[in-house]
Amino acid sequence: MKSHFQFSNQQRNGIFLLISIILVAQIIYAFVDFSEDEPQSNQNELDAFRKELDSLRLVELEKNKPKLYPFNPNYITDYKGYTLGLSNEEIDRLHKFRESNQWVNSAKEFQQVTKVSDSLLDKISPYFKFPEWVTNPKSKTNSYNNAYSSNNTPKTYAQKVDLNKATSSQLQKVNGVGEKLSERIVKYRDKYKGGFISDVQLAEVWGLTPEVINRIKNDFTVKTPRPIQKFNLNTATRDELVTIQYIDYEVANNIIEERTLRDGFKSLEELTKVEDFPVKKIEIIKLYLHL
Repeated sequence: MKSHFQFSNQQRNGIFLLISIILVAQIIYAFVDFSEDEPQSNQNELDAFRKELDSLRLVELEKNKPKLYPFNPNYITDYKGYTLGLSNEEIDRLHKFRESNQWVNSAKEFQQVTKVSDSLLDKISPYFKFPEWVTNPKSKTNSYNNAYSSNNTPKTYAQKVDLNKATSSQLQKVNGVGEKLSERIVKYRDKYKGGFISDVQLAEVWGLTPEVINRIKNDFTVKTPRPIQKFNLNTATRDELVTIQYIDYEVANNIIEERTLRDGFKSLEELTKVEDFPVKKIEIIKLYLHL
């Protein structure tokens, strides 16, 4: 052991020098900051960048907001009223008013019924959409002087206008038929070469209510029907039946099966007993059949 701790003067000096170097290095490491200086940033550029980020965030939030479309305030549901900012009491007042079979016809009347604040009314009233007859009421004088006014006096066949030759402007004279509905009638008619087969095809025009159809039929009728091929219901084949509007191969097979079971149909109304038969379209289908 003794030989391990015996050093010459040169070795001893070397050890002291090594210890001194280690101590100096430790002191320097402890007290000297070796971190690099942070780059100096331009405060104006940072502020501009933050503003740009904030504006982009606001644009994104605006995009994600639910869009509000024009609506009739008479049909506000609980959920719709909640999204608009109405309280439960305000929604209940509106529903109670509607239950008495009354209608809101203006933004002012809406506020009187619901008692909403002016600020909320200013926010949602621009989206109120009332029926055209409310916003643009026609004078009674004009409606009664109209050649196609809604009266109870039935016209004769000769007095009526041919529906296959009527213009869009003529149709608009009927109470309840506006520009769009008249265009739909003409468009549906012109879809087939020769036009309508019968007045019952008016029910095929989307948007026409039974009341409006009756008013149209009071002034118009099909005088020049489109020529079509009619089939005998009791002898028509499956391939002939499928050429009829609203009858596919499955319904055609069911018609033939029912015809066999009944030993022939006695009336066209018996078609309603056929499985999967489009009962609501029977008046259209009957145009193509006979017995």
